[in-house]
This record gives sequence, C-alpha cells and structure tokens, in this order.
Amino acid sequence: MLGATGAVGTETLQTLLQFKNIQQIILLGRTPISNLNADFVQQHKINIFDSSSYQSYLQNHTTAICTLGVGEPSKISREEFVKIDKTAVLNFAIACKKANVKRFELLASVGIHPTSNSFYLRTKGELVEELKALNFERLSIFQPSMILTPTNRYGISQAITLKVWPLLKPLLMGSLKKYRGIPVQVLGQAIANNVFVQGQAYEILQWDEFYAISKKELTTF
Repeated sequence: MLGATGAVGTETLQTLLQFKNIQQIILLGRTPISNLNADFVQQHKINIFDSSSYQSYLQNHTTAICTLGVGEPSKISREEFVKIDKTAVLNFAIACKKANVKRFELLASVGIHPTSNSFYLRTKGELVEELKALNFERLSIFQPSMILTPTNRYGISQAITLKVWPLLKPLLMGSLKKYRGIPVQVLGQAIANNVFVQGQAYEILQWDEFYAISKKELTTF
C-alpha cells in the first residue's frame, strides 16, 4: 500500500487491519506510521520517486492499493502535481506489475478523462489510461467527488466546503449522485473491502458502489 498516511489511506488501513485472512501488509511511504502494532504489517521508508527503493518489497503480494495524492493541488506547481499524482503512481504500478501483483486499486476522482479541459482531471485520466495498458488482472478505479473528513485539514476553503457540500445531497439525484460528498470512512472501507469482492477486470467505482461495498460484512470474506 502506498499512501497510507493520508486521510483516505488511514481509513483504508484501519479497515484492512480488521481482516483475519490477510497474511501480510506492506506499507510504503516517506513517513512511518507511529503506534502501529500488528504482526502482519511491515513499514518501509522509501523514496516514492524511485521505484528501486521499494521494488524488493513487492514480491509475493497479490494486491496493491494506492491512495497517494496531493491534498491541495492548487498549492503546488503543475510540475510537482504531475510528479506526485501521476509519475510516482505510475512507477509504483509498473513496479507492482514487474513483481507479478495481480490487482491494483487506485484512489482517483470523479470526472477524470484524458481529454478533459481541467488540468487536474486530464492528468488523472491520462494516468488511468496508462494503468489500463499494464493489463493487471483487475484494475479498480475509485472516483469520489468531495471527500468529507471529520476535521478541516486545509483551511477556510475546505471548512466552507465541508459545511456546504452535504446540503447539496438532495439536489444530486440520478446520474448526478456520483457528485455527492462521501464520508472518508465510507470511502476507506470500500477500498479495503473491495479487495475481497468479486469484480470486473476493469472497474470504475463511484458513490453508489462505495456505500454498497462498505456495508458488506467482514465475516463474509
């Protein structure tokens, strides 16, 4: 797993830790997680921009989860955003493929497309196209709209969004449901649970799927 220290990654990991049938979890990142006491979890401090710093840790694993991403893309340059959200993720995926990892799960965003007018959405869309070309046995792309966290992480703009976005829920019906805000805990549970849920070789998961997958009982896996 790459990106376990972020808001979504934290919730994903907390769900994974509840499973009894996981033999090993490898956490890769720039900052180790403190007070993590689980015999089947290993942490490795790596250079996320250099796959040779973690390639050896990927062997004998079936699934990779990537929740790596910039929290506030507007606060950094486009070049830095691409370096983290696209290049580092793609290099991770390539390294996973070389290690014979079968399944890859990616936290992306609703509305992504390789020809989008939005630089953010276009970059994410381009990344997914390159991931598809790697031909994993299963590629799961999670596409949330606004991720609703219990606390404000990024200042006044997020504070306003966290207050206003839930009020829009009644207006977002039908095909617009995918734009509803999603509680970060529900999203994290869905990403974790999906490891044990049957799905298509390539799947796009959005608001409806998040809730359906997150509600599955752990005992059924």
